[in-house]
Amino acid sequence: MRTKNSFNNLVISISLSIVTMLLGLIAQKVFIHVLGTEYLGLNSLFSSLISILALLELGIGTSVYYHLYKPLAEGNTSKIKSILKFYKKSYRIISAIVFLVGLAVIPFLGLVVGKTNIKDNIDLIYILFLIKVLCDYILTYKRSILYADQKNSIISLVHIGYFITTNVAQIILLLLTRNYYLYLLIAIAVQLIESLVLITIANRKYPYIKEIDIEPIDDFTRKDIFIKVKASAYHKVGEFIVIGTDNIIISVFLGIAIVGKYSNYALVVAGIVMLIGQAFSVITASIGNLLVAKNVNKSFEVYKKLRLANFWLSTFAATSFLVIMNSFVDIWVGSKYILGIGVLLAVTINLYSTLMRSSIGNFKNAAAIYHEDRHVPIIESIVNIVLAIIFVHFLGLAGVILATIISTLLLHLYSYPKFVYRRLFQRSYSEYYNEFIKYLVLAIIIASITFGISRLITIDNKYLLFITNVFICLLVPNIILFAIYRKNNDFQYFINLGKKIIR
Repeated sequence: MRTKNSFNNLVISISLSIVTMLLGLIAQKVFIHVLGTEYLGLNSLFSSLISILALLELGIGTSVYYHLYKPLAEGNTSKIKSILKFYKKSYRIISAIVFLVGLAVIPFLGLVVGKTNIKDNIDLIYILFLIKVLCDYILTYKRSILYADQKNSIISLVHIGYFITTNVAQIILLLLTRNYYLYLLIAIAVQLIESLVLITIANRKYPYIKEIDIEPIDDFTRKDIFIKVKASAYHKVGEFIVIGTDNIIISVFLGIAIVGKYSNYALVVAGIVMLIGQAFSVITASIGNLLVAKNVNKSFEVYKKLRLANFWLSTFAATSFLVIMNSFVDIWVGSKYILGIGVLLAVTINLYSTLMRSSIGNFKNAAAIYHEDRHVPIIESIVNIVLAIIFVHFLGLAGVILATIISTLLLHLYSYPKFVYRRLFQRSYSEYYNEFIKYLVLAIIIASITFGISRLITIDNKYLLFITNVFICLLVPNIILFAIYRKNNDFQYFINLGKKIIR
């Protein structure tokens, strides 16, 4: 019954994710139609700049969630109130710092944005982005108790309501007014409503958090929060610099319009990563009883199952992206937004690399391996920025993405084998590298065969071509993977799990 419930939850969550993804695609098409590529690029660029400011949070929220688990389980309302008060105070300080640092960025916006035909005031647009993140910080502290009490479904439902309301309202406003300022103000207004709704829900579910008799947080908890924040800060900074600086480098060296074109591909990639993440959540939940086993061999068997599922989904998703994406862009926003085959290939490889981190990353996070490899993300980010600045001169947009791919190899080829394979599973480096290379080579072969077959078919009608490519991607990669793994014990586990769900 638990397995079937997990499957039903998966269907619901994926269905909602698909709805939000489709609405996001429609909203982006309207945005491009009304405001154009440069506004789209500016939107993506300022989102990246604001993400840099978000680094000042340094993972305090995650650490607070962790420290709420035990008092929630024990019903220790006094400690819960103390932690929430500390969280509230911390975020007010963070908000003030973000505001000041954010204002200090304004004189340099012209250098980052470069030459543009945008008529609206760029400084004012940036300030609206800044206000949006500040509103989120100031009102976020009470939702932490919902996260810690595993009420994620409530938060997800409210957020989906926010997303749908925001996009629908923005689409209508753009079509009626063509005003970018109103477009941004709507996002701020609806986000405020979302935060107030979550605060109301938290107050009703946990009425004691409204009380004013609150003891100061104890020294041990405060120190432990700062220890965990320090450990996670390296990872947050490194992760963002690897992922979030691309738009800034592209804007500075290639122009804001290229950022806009690239954001179309980035939006689809984000949707794919979200959908695969939903699928993985239920796969993990379905075999969660095995994960609690302390036996090393048993844990490794769990990993192998997850890794195979991870590889299958990643290969299928990346292959489909490679074959379908350009024909999809042609239908979605028009042929002038199609990027070259070199860029498409680079984005595809980066997508595969990102998706393949899911299974082994789950084990790394579960073991709380943050302090041991804290220097890896810093080195990774430095490598990424240096290579991106060099490669952009020779390879353009593809060079920026290639730099990201190379820098993330530090995780795949150093951090994961050393701290997960060696430490958790007590397996050799060579065994990890053999697995890594085997999966990579097989993914390349499958993607090449599928892409080659799709290019053998020439159809003038772009809609028919898209449908044909979809069928090719549904059939070819999965048939090849099934032929290879049909007798594999880990694959048979999922077959039996599927039969169990159906029954």
